[in-house]
Amino acid sequence: MRVPGPVFNHRIEGKDAMVADRNPETHVIDFRAAEHLLAARDPRGAVKLLDSVIAAHPENTAARLLRARAFFAAAQLRPAQLEFELVLEREPDNAFAHFALARTFERSGLTAQATRHFRLAAALDPKPEYLRAAGFDTEK
Repeated sequence: MRVPGPVFNHRIEGKDAMVADRNPETHVIDFRAAEHLLAARDPRGAVKLLDSVIAAHPENTAARLLRARAFFAAAQLRPAQLEFELVLEREPDNAFAHFALARTFERSGLTAQATRHFRLAAALDPKPEYLRAAGFDTEK
């Protein structure tokens, strides 16, 4: 008879064994832990935790956005770009994703693409930071 409760796999023989012990609660814990790791300036650790969350829930936009931010913080610009673009496919009105994608393009030296997304971010949400980046600064 199996006792209900958390399952701890002391002998992991590969990725599949580890994934078998995952459940929705552990994914939430991993997501929250990844937020803390990113805040503590450990973006690579955050990416590792989010990989399993996204593998189990590929449709989770919040996890993808957090992973995109972690990639950006780790200076992994191409993976960050791909994740931000995927978020925007699902949520084209996400001003933060446009702004973050613009910063990614800016860091990559892709000025025209950056300008486009800075302007979209400012149009969607007229935050002062977005307006300044887009060149729509209202203060003269």
